[in-house]
Amino acid sequence: MDTYQHYVEAELTSWLFKMKKQPSLGSRLTSGFQRKINQIIPEKVHRVITSAIENMVKAVITGSSWIVPKASAELSLKEREMKVRTRIKWYRNSASAEGAITGAGGILMGFADFPAFLTIKMKMLFDIAALYGYDTKNYQERLFLLFVFQLTFSSQKRRNELIDRIENWDSYRAQLPKTFDEFDWRTFQLDYRDYIDLAKLAQLIPIIGAPVGAIANYKLSELLGKTAMNCYRLRMMG
Repeated sequence: MDTYQHYVEAELTSWLFKMKKQPSLGSRLTSGFQRKINQIIPEKVHRVITSAIENMVKAVITGSSWIVPKASAELSLKEREMKVRTRIKWYRNSASAEGAITGAGGILMGFADFPAFLTIKMKMLFDIAALYGYDTKNYQERLFLLFVFQLTFSSQKRRNELIDRIENWDSYRAQLPKTFDEFDWRTFQLDYRDYIDLAKLAQLIPIIGAPVGAIANYKLSELLGKTAMNCYRLRMMG
C-alpha cells in the first residue's frame, strides 16, 4: 500500500468518526428549535416549498445535457483526487462569486441565489462522480448524488442515519425508490432548509449580503466537495 493510500484511509477514518458521532447538546437544541418552527409553518406552505425544491433538483439531476470530465481508468487514486480537488476549487470559487453578486443585490437577488447555487452544487457532484469513474447517466448513481447532498446538509442525528446507507450502498440499492417521484422530497427539503437557513439568512441583508454570500457559498461548496470525496472513497475502498 502506497503512502497516499495510507493518507486517504486515515482521513476517511477521521471523517467517518465525525459522521457517526452522537449529536451534541447544541445540535439537539437547534434541531428541536427548527422542528418547532417547521410545525408552526402551515402544511400548505410546506407542500409549496417541497414541490419547488423537488422540481428544481429534478431539473438538475435528470438533465441529460451535462458535460462531465472524463478520467482514464488507468489513473491512480492520487491522480484522480488531484483532478477532483481542482474541480472542487473551480466550483467553490464560482459559487463564492455568485454568492457575492446575489448578496449585493439585497432580498430579491438573494432569492435568485437559491436555484443558481443549487445548480452549481449539483453540477460539481456530477463532475466528482465522473472523475471517480462512476456513470452519472445511471439512475442509481444519480440517486447516490442526492444522498451525498443530504448527508452534507443535514443535522448530526440525520447524518447518523444516512452514513449507514452510504457505507452499505451495494446492499441498500434494492431499497431505492424506483423513480425520482418516489424519493422522499419532503425530508430532503427540510434537511436542506434547516441546515442552510442560518448560514444564508444574513445574505439577504443589504451591505453585508455580498461578503456573507461569498463566504457562505465558499464554505458550503467546500463542505459538499469533501463529503463527496469521502463518500466515493468509501465505495472504491470498501
